[in-house]
Amino acid sequence: MTSVILKDGGTGQELIKRSSMPPHPLWSAKVMMEEPEVVQGVHEDFIRAGARMITLNNYSATPERLAREGVPELFLTLQKQAIALVQAAREATGVDTVRIAGCLPPLHGSYRPDMARSHDDLLPAYREIAAPQVDACDVFLCETLSSVAEVTAAAQAGVETGVPTWVSMTLNDDDSGTLRSGETLEAALDALDGMGHTGIMLNCSKPEVVDANLGALLARNKPVGAYANGFTGIDALEIGGTVSELKARQDLTPEAYAEFAMGWVKMGATFTGGCCEVGPAHIAALAERLIADGYKVI
Repeated sequence: MTSVILKDGGTGQELIKRSSMPPHPLWSAKVMMEEPEVVQGVHEDFIRAGARMITLNNYSATPERLAREGVPELFLTLQKQAIALVQAAREATGVDTVRIAGCLPPLHGSYRPDMARSHDDLLPAYREIAAPQVDACDVFLCETLSSVAEVTAAAQAGVETGVPTWVSMTLNDDDSGTLRSGETLEAALDALDGMGHTGIMLNCSKPEVVDANLGALLARNKPVGAYANGFTGIDALEIGGTVSELKARQDLTPEAYAEFAMGWVKMGATFTGGCCEVGPAHIAALAERLIADGYKVI
């Protein structure tokens, strides 16, 4: 029986639907400070839907973003809170097989490769983010990376900890096979050669874009994964903006998303789940399909 890692979906967008607060540039971190029970509830619902890997809710809690909003002193507090809430959700659901994924996100903002610096400039910040997560995490997800420098710096910081590290890139909405920086996917994969990462993935891209480009990852003889978003499209967000400015697709039902993800699994992906606008119902439909088709969900 083939095993497939099934992670959660898009926590940030789910929080927008559930929180009493308006969206904020530090959105998921802001909710974690003000309404931690809402964050825990989202984690619990993804576990009950069938996810067996939950990602820490620290995507926006980077030193750069916190400094920009005038609260750099909250960095360690937020990292600890993110860990505590996943642990509490695991305990509340009684599903002790749930693993925790640490998060090494874009440092400055989603889909803003123009803000990224060189590998050597980015690496210290990624090391700083990894350090408080390492003892609690089973896996590191370097996710939604938009440039080759982000890809290599996040990968190195994760690998250095000794924790299995998956590196995931976001691609342009067209069929160009390019990162949002305009650099090619092949260039990013070449740059990762020999870095010691566990696997490579695509995330926070349209499902159709994942379909078109997953083969490039499979050709690299590494474990492969994919988890797409449910946005109609992505333009670069202004710094200080929020993803509430982006629109959700109406055609990407739980069943439709599960069909896409099952296609990736049948191609050879062994790690899947969802990104923005992919909620617990989508994960439940995907878990059901995986089990029905004879896969072991881990």
